[in-house]
Amino acid sequence: MRIAVTGSIATDHLMIFPGRFVDQLIPDQLARVSLSFLVDGLEVRRGGVAANIAFGLGRLGLTPLLIGAAGTDFAEYEVWLKEHGVDTSAVRISTERATARFLCITDEDANQIAAFYTGAMAEAGEIDLGDVFGSDGSRPDLVLIAPDDPEAMVRHTEQCRDLGLPFAADPSQQLARLDGAQTRQLADGARWLFTNEYESSLLLERSGWSRDEVLARVGTWITTLGSAGVRIEQADRPPVTVDAVPDVRVADPTGVGDAFRAGFFAGLAQGLPVTAAARLGCVVASTALAAVGSQSHHADGGTLLATAAHAYGQAASDEIAPALAGVR
Repeated sequence: MRIAVTGSIATDHLMIFPGRFVDQLIPDQLARVSLSFLVDGLEVRRGGVAANIAFGLGRLGLTPLLIGAAGTDFAEYEVWLKEHGVDTSAVRISTERATARFLCITDEDANQIAAFYTGAMAEAGEIDLGDVFGSDGSRPDLVLIAPDDPEAMVRHTEQCRDLGLPFAADPSQQLARLDGAQTRQLADGARWLFTNEYESSLLLERSGWSRDEVLARVGTWITTLGSAGVRIEQADRPPVTVDAVPDVRVADPTGVGDAFRAGFFAGLAQGLPVTAAARLGCVVASTALAAVGSQSHHADGGTLLATAAHAYGQAASDEIAPALAGVR
């Protein structure tokens, strides 16, 4: 199964605040918030949603095609991705802008305040998927539309429809920037739709659709629930919940959702049923949660299988074992 991932490529600037954000908020002053947090640490890491997912897929033995825009400062990052199995031939290099920047502060409750500088990502809409895939038989089996420049997300979704390519919609944090029409364009017809719990409510509000209407328009809706695991929904079927891996040491929540998606799609690519693929996604996500940075999880196949056995039992671990044969 060949997977293409479109979306952001960025560097992450991760800071730790040794306190709780909520303790700094004064209820009757929320209309005039002006806060500065003195942080204890700064980690500069490779990131961007599409790059994180592609890295995870590469680590699990696939060769994903990364599609996005980066700056001339991307050279070292590109070498890193190639070393981990990622095809970067479709990355557009801007001659005018730097690679995007993600700046994030995490408090002791794992709450986050973040900002994202677009940079070269603003040019992602100039990438034409028809040109990328050409007519040489290199079309992917699935295109994952991850958070990106909003116009690029809409364009690439429409191009998938025009080209007859199955696609997964992962609007995530960009829902805050999308209007109703854009939200409906991104979700309608998706084989897979991804949100977290808050984003699921926001998607309903933005689209104007009911939950049943969303399920009638997508193949499967997957909602990540943090420590409560993952909910899998399909039309006319009862929802299924896959528990998260228990007893995980939390080092950094950044990129955990991206790691889940990588594990999930790696499982599907190896023929796992949806529930087993979701378990693999949760296992990979747990290794990301215990590491600092979105591309610092390097658990080997044996460790991943042991984690699966601890969380879901030996039979579940044995079921996902074939999907881990190619772990790099």
